[in-house]
Amino acid sequence: MAKEKKQVKAITSMSEDFAQWYTDICLKAELVDYASVKGFMILRPYGYAIWENIQRIMDGEFKKTGHQNVAMPVLIPESLLKKEGELVEGFAPEVAWVTMGGSDQLEERLAFRPTSETMFSDHFAHVLHSWRELPMLYNQWCSVIRWEKTTRPFLRSREFWWQEGHTIHETAEEAERETEQQLWTYANFCKDALAMPVIPGRKTDKEKFAGAEATYTIEAMMKDGKALQSATSHYFGDKFSRAYGVTFTGRDNTLQYPFQTSWGSTTRLIGAVIMTHGDDNGLVLPPAIAPVQVVVIPVAQHKPGVLDAAYQLEKRLKAIDLRVKCDDSDQSNGWKYAEYEMKGVPLRVEIGPKDMEKNQCVIARRDTGEKYFVPLEELETKVQQLLVEVHDNLYESAKARMEANTFAFDSVEAIKEAEEKHTCFVKTMWCGDEACEVAMKERAGVSSRCMPFEQEHLGDVCPVCGKPAKKMVVWGVAY
Repeated sequence: MAKEKKQVKAITSMSEDFAQWYTDICLKAELVDYASVKGFMILRPYGYAIWENIQRIMDGEFKKTGHQNVAMPVLIPESLLKKEGELVEGFAPEVAWVTMGGSDQLEERLAFRPTSETMFSDHFAHVLHSWRELPMLYNQWCSVIRWEKTTRPFLRSREFWWQEGHTIHETAEEAERETEQQLWTYANFCKDALAMPVIPGRKTDKEKFAGAEATYTIEAMMKDGKALQSATSHYFGDKFSRAYGVTFTGRDNTLQYPFQTSWGSTTRLIGAVIMTHGDDNGLVLPPAIAPVQVVVIPVAQHKPGVLDAAYQLEKRLKAIDLRVKCDDSDQSNGWKYAEYEMKGVPLRVEIGPKDMEKNQCVIARRDTGEKYFVPLEELETKVQQLLVEVHDNLYESAKARMEANTFAFDSVEAIKEAEEKHTCFVKTMWCGDEACEVAMKERAGVSSRCMPFEQEHLGDVCPVCGKPAKKMVVWGVAY
């Protein structure tokens, strides 16, 4: 019997149903599968390979600034979780509990970690003694569980993978510098690895992390105009240190409380990449995180010498440390082209009998579809050049789209009218009153995304109440 061939299935058009388009890509590009436990996702090999590349690059950046990886337990005693009131109150609706150990009832409930500030604080209390041991700069790669009511692959699931950094410092100034430093690490990563522009800024008090004194965020715009919070960094002051009894002997020989931060990013970044760069043919992956950066397709591979020529191209490209795959399967060329388009492989290299006669190959770009006829002796140089061009084009295209869909307004009515026509980012001045922030959500349907570091003076009054304005805020409809 002939081998049954897998067919590339069409995905829903982005313009027809953006949400279904997104789900189709997640499933048909073989990034995830649904688990048997409702709300949980299985990261398939291709999806996990993207996450591994994100981890590898990001972890390298953390280590450049002195951070070390650790591993904390997945379970937190209820009494420990409750020591800092704001945190437990903020996460209470999403906490999953363990009440049995084997067949025995536990004396105290254990929470699956929704986040790990409590465990790190408890650990710091055990190991910190002197100012000479500060700062302690820790990070962990793990999964957490939050019992979300509505789930969607990568964007919101009951278990997700992330990194969470936790640091303690001798002074408030050092901790505040750490908080902003890590936010810029995320912003630069999004630009340099994900080709994704973001708006860095500070969250309002209403939107900040439970228990934090200040929360900073990077906000990205998806192709449907919605905002996606892509990473956050939090300054806690000495609140957790006091709650958990974390002290050290200072330079003046007195007991002092250290100042704490935490910061995190998640597999949500994969969802961000899909919705920032994807198209109706599937994924479009930035080269830095693509599991396969170049796929080599032998054309008319049954003819003499073609497979050997394709293997040679694969070998040469692997020799310059690229992630390369030669597809020598018996699928048709059309199937292969569609498959690797679906999976977002940045470059496709083709070689067949006619190319061999001309001592050339054909290179096709995933982002633009452009094709290049390249002499074989220029293969390595051209591929490296094109990978840079793919990244730069993805970034500039996303940046131009965000700028074209960001508008400044001075009235709530104008914001509402604009959002009803097309989801977008909105910039306004703001008085700083939470009541006006709530009113903006109720009347115009947008929430505050951040107070950007790069402030603009758009006027003198708040568009909601007419009182003197203090900050410029970016608003939007968020995932």
